[in-house]
Amino acid sequence: MDISIHGDGIRISETLESYTRSKVDKLDRYLPNIAHVGVDLAIIRTHRGADLAIAQITVQHARGAILRAEERMNIENRATIRWAINKAVDKLHRQIDRFKSKRKAKNQRVRDRYRATMAEMDMAEDVPAYDLADATAASAPADIVRRKQIDLIPMNEEEAIEQLELLDHNFYLFMNAESARLNVLYRRDNGGYGILVPQ
Repeated sequence: MDISIHGDGIRISETLESYTRSKVDKLDRYLPNIAHVGVDLAIIRTHRGADLAIAQITVQHARGAILRAEERMNIENRATIRWAINKAVDKLHRQIDRFKSKRKAKNQRVRDRYRATMAEMDMAEDVPAYDLADATAASAPADIVRRKQIDLIPMNEEEAIEQLELLDHNFYLFMNAESARLNVLYRRDNGGYGILVPQ
């Protein structure tokens, strides 16, 4: 399992890097065949209120599924970034539970691609217990604080829904394999999904 740790506005000391690696190294015990784990740590200086410590962890599974968790916390002391890492890892445990679950997809190929295999589930340990009550996340500043490049893998709508659910986002940008165009899948407030298709 390849692990990369990047800092923005924060120096990644040997101690912090060692602490972070010790937390994410254990993910492979709960979900075998992780290809890469990317950890992005940031300290955001805000003009309105407390500064923010942000920990985002992205797990790329060998079969292409991506799991991501982010935690934002108001900085209280030097240990805040470690707390943010711990909470992001806890969120990833829930993502892994979801990945290993047996929710039914309409298409067998989709289910096979974005669900853990029986062999992986047999190899994996149970995810540690986590607190279901999430701490209230700090509100993001109005300024753009991050730009992200994403890999667009052609997929159908069912695969995009699976990725949206795994990432636990409200929307998901994907390359539609049928039309070879960018589409945006989003979760509707009254249930179900919608797709934005550019003209």
